[in-house]
Amino acid sequence: MFVKSERIFVFGRASAALPGCLQGALPLAALMALAVAKVQAQSADLPSNPTPNPSSLVNSYYGSVTAQPATDGVLKLGLDDAVQRGLRTNLGLKEAETNEKTFRGEEIEALQYFLPSITVSGGHSVDEFNLAALGFGPGLLTKISGLFPPGAFDHLSFITKADVTTGRVNFDQLLFSGPVFSGYKAVRAAEKSSYFAKMTARGEVVQRVAGAYLAVIAAQSDVENAKALLDADKVLLDQAHAKHEAGTVANLDELRARVQYQQQQQTVLADENKRDKDEILLKREIGIAPGQQIELTDPTPYSELTAMTPEELKTEAYANRQDYQNLQAQQVEAKETLAARKQERLPTLSFKGNYGVTGVTGSVYHGTISAIGTLTVPIFREASLRGDSEVAKAQLLGVNQQFADLHDRIDQQVRSALLDVQASQQLVAVARSNVDLANQALSDETDRFKAGIDDTLPLVQAQATLQSAQSNLVSSLYQFNLAKLALARSAGVLEQQYRSYLGK
Repeated sequence: MFVKSERIFVFGRASAALPGCLQGALPLAALMALAVAKVQAQSADLPSNPTPNPSSLVNSYYGSVTAQPATDGVLKLGLDDAVQRGLRTNLGLKEAETNEKTFRGEEIEALQYFLPSITVSGGHSVDEFNLAALGFGPGLLTKISGLFPPGAFDHLSFITKADVTTGRVNFDQLLFSGPVFSGYKAVRAAEKSSYFAKMTARGEVVQRVAGAYLAVIAAQSDVENAKALLDADKVLLDQAHAKHEAGTVANLDELRARVQYQQQQQTVLADENKRDKDEILLKREIGIAPGQQIELTDPTPYSELTAMTPEELKTEAYANRQDYQNLQAQQVEAKETLAARKQERLPTLSFKGNYGVTGVTGSVYHGTISAIGTLTVPIFREASLRGDSEVAKAQLLGVNQQFADLHDRIDQQVRSALLDVQASQQLVAVARSNVDLANQALSDETDRFKAGIDDTLPLVQAQATLQSAQSNLVSSLYQFNLAKLALARSAGVLEQQYRSYLGK
């Protein structure tokens, strides 16, 4: 038989699954809330070069799951090894992967609404009945006593007991529900969106790890340059001291050389401190214990990129950008959610039944069957239905606007990244030329000092010029490589092509 009843559908917007109490009490509400749930790691904006911040409390990408404790040996670490370690252990990526697994599990859970639910139940009970209370009292027996032999009811007790055994197979199936069907499609779109969020997180990890690796290389280059200048300053100090002892130069020249030497010692200490801190940050991002000694095996990469036009990069970005595909999935999710809200006006049909046996224990058992069809028809919920529809339309409009904005922002990001690559490449060329000129100037000034033509002041100035030129070259190479990583990220191919972009 069919029973007309009213069921209330509850829709909601959430950033995570509903609490267990709602999932149990309102399964359809839980399904629809899951359908519109968002992955917190999603972001349409690509970050610029990572700003050093060693706190994973502020940014989870600066943390990791430490794979193994520190050892006494030195761990040789290449760029590819660092990237793979980051993809395995980076905390930010682990959180994105956990979100994807959560949505995948809840999508499978939502599938149950389309499958029959079959359960088996059984039990044994001891029952005591009051026949008089059930209508089989003395008055009824008096009326029917003529139908039975005399004395048939002389020993009848109106209080009776019975041991009853039951067993049933229960069946429950949703036959038709427009909101549930569209809601499940929205759930699948949300799960797909979480996948693209995870892939966006992988690109974030590659960019951060590669940037941190390059930062350590740049810091190590600064240390090596500073130490080389320190050695040169030591030689000049010894020469100035010897000439002062011989009386060929004034004490001022020796003091200048000594001040220059001590200032360079300070520079070496500062550069070593910066390198050590950059190494700690790199190790934290890729799951290496902070106390583990490492040695980077890849030198500073440098290669010119093949000329690409903004139109070519945009085409590549639209095809590969995970955040772009993420918003496309969100569009599908919002459209299916709107369809589900519109279909709230449609009837819902379900079937429920059971078959089993019931009887007095040890006696004859009788089969029992139940079949119930439930038709849910919304009679008058106009304000609620229209409100749900308007909310869904607003959400779809918001996603469409974000998608249009991201479409134009990709154009802006690609063009900006390409300009950064071109500008930083020119800066590298200028910085290299400056280093060559500074080296030549220092060599000439060293010869003049040794010949006694000049004192130490021009020599100290030439050394400072060389140090500045070398630092600018290291910084230019570092910025050039970061710009290439940003360009690969804006094109959506960073994880697959970071080696070719860096010239490895």
